[in-house]
Amino acid sequence: MKSVLFLFGLLLMCSSAKAGNIFITKYDYQADLKVKVVDYDYQADLLVYLTDYDYQASSKDENWFYVKYDYQADAKVFFVDYDYQADIKVFFVKYDYQAKWNHGSKWQGRLK
Repeated sequence: MKSVLFLFGLLLMCSSAKAGNIFITKYDYQADLKVKVVDYDYQADLLVYLTDYDYQASSKDENWFYVKYDYQADAKVFFVDYDYQADIKVFFVKYDYQAKWNHGSKWQGRLK
C-alpha cells in the first residue's frame, strides 16, 4: 500500500512540473504543445519572456529558454500558423516582470 501511495505522489509531482527550457520541433507530431504567436498581448493566453540563460527559465511557464537538443527540454513546442491549430496562444514580452498567464488555461502550470 505504501508503494502505491509513493508512486501516486511521484506521478502527481511529475505532472505539476513546469516548463522553462523549450525545444522547437520541426513537425507538429513531435511536440508536446502547439503554439500560436499572436500580435497583441490581450490575444494571448500566456505572456512569455525569453531568458538569456537556462537557469532563469527553470520551473516557470512564463520564462522560456530555447535549448539546442530535445533531451534538454522541459517541453517541446511546434509553432503553428493559425489559431485553430494551437493549444495555446503566446505573446513575447520585452521584460521579465510582464510575463504571466493572461487567461485561465488547461495548460497553466502543466506545460510539461
